[in-house]
Amino acid sequence: MIDKSYIGYTPKPFTVDIEKGRLRFFARATGQDDPIYLDEDAARAAGYSALPAPPTFLFSIDLEQDNPMEFLDVLGVDIARILHGEQEFTYHKPICAGDRITMQSRVADIYDKKNGAMEFVVQEYKATNQHGEHVADMTRTIVVRN
Repeated sequence: MIDKSYIGYTPKPFTVDIEKGRLRFFARATGQDDPIYLDEDAARAAGYSALPAPPTFLFSIDLEQDNPMEFLDVLGVDIARILHGEQEFTYHKPICAGDRITMQSRVADIYDKKNGAMEFVVQEYKATNQHGEHVADMTRTIVVRN
């Protein structure tokens, strides 16, 4: 069983520069056909400062840190036992090419089901831009199979 005293665990924040090439690649990979995700002129005409991040791009920012699964080591969870359970995004401001996004996560909850056969780790993330503006929140639930 995962030690529930890790609820509230907050690793150090990390910062990622948002590059337009990565945004275009992600947009194509996820089947975005709206020109605002691929064409800078279309993005600006729609009111964005630059190419905006597609809806689920925030998830890929988390993978930019040196060891994106370090929290599993801290919790003592073997990566071979995990499944992606759920992902949720709330955007407060657009994330655009040229932004510098800082992500801060924390373990919001740890609970189990089926008498401990499955455990769930809920992580909450807060994203701020280079101006200190709160731009987005992400919640991720990891399922641990015991």
